[in-house]
Amino acid sequence: MQSKNNWKAWLYLAPTLILMAVFTFYPLINTIGISFLKQYNYATQSSQGFSFDNYKIVLGLIPYSARSDARELDVINYAIPNTLIIVFVTVPISVILSLVISIALNKIPAMQKFFQTIFFLPYVTNTIAIGMVFGVIFSNTGVFNYLFGLGNKFWVTKSASRWSGMFALCVYIIWQSLPYKILIFSSGLQGIDKQYYDAARIDSAPKWKVISKITVPLLSPQILYITITSFIGAFKEYDSVAGLFENASSTGNKNNPNMYTIVYYIYDQLSSNGANGQIGWAAAAAVMLFAVILVFTAIEMEIAKKRVHY
Repeated sequence: MQSKNNWKAWLYLAPTLILMAVFTFYPLINTIGISFLKQYNYATQSSQGFSFDNYKIVLGLIPYSARSDARELDVINYAIPNTLIIVFVTVPISVILSLVISIALNKIPAMQKFFQTIFFLPYVTNTIAIGMVFGVIFSNTGVFNYLFGLGNKFWVTKSASRWSGMFALCVYIIWQSLPYKILIFSSGLQGIDKQYYDAARIDSAPKWKVISKITVPLLSPQILYITITSFIGAFKEYDSVAGLFENASSTGNKNNPNMYTIVYYIYDQLSSNGANGQIGWAAAAAVMLFAVILVFTAIEMEIAKKRVHY
């Protein structure tokens, strides 16, 4: 009887499977194929055959012979380091901050909904608009310099150093990423049985021990989920860079790779003339990014087997 009903299950799943095949699996396989085609032309679907040149060019092993603005080390010197800084700075800080804020909100139930709404507002605000606001905040005459007495320091203009721009970008990404994390952690806190806290109160356990021995272990599934999705999002960071730096007077516009990330590099190549092979370089960078994200996700899942409590 079960085998006879299998066709019904496949019928129900068919729309989803078709959409995934068209918009997920085919583009992924096609991108992997394009990454190995030398001088691939998207318009004519022609190439010079199978080659590893795209990967060598992306990694700076051979020069950009097809472009006048030869920048063969953009990925090595800018995109990869900048992406790793964003990943390993913004993700831990934003996860810890959102966890602390969620625990604090949980202690004031009377105003909890109000503060959750306030904290969630950045999540539903346009990224480019927020980037423009942060561009004003971090201008040399902006609020940030005024509050901290930094004088006329430049953060996001051409006069700014790469590391000043990276600091402003990290602050922006952390602030923007907090709302969703706070919402998930707040929901998780509501699901923790109050009997654990009652038992800790009877035993006169200090607050830090209650958090480390009860709250964090019982929130570990949410922490795992947030950490994995945050790492993936940080590796794919682009819109924040575009929102904060994409203008002619910026330290990170497309003619200045100071704020390049891997995804920014991919978009930059896609916006160039495909006849010169930029499509292949973008595909190679995308496949490399996919592989890195896959490895990091696998490592996190392996660690989770011992650290996550359901």
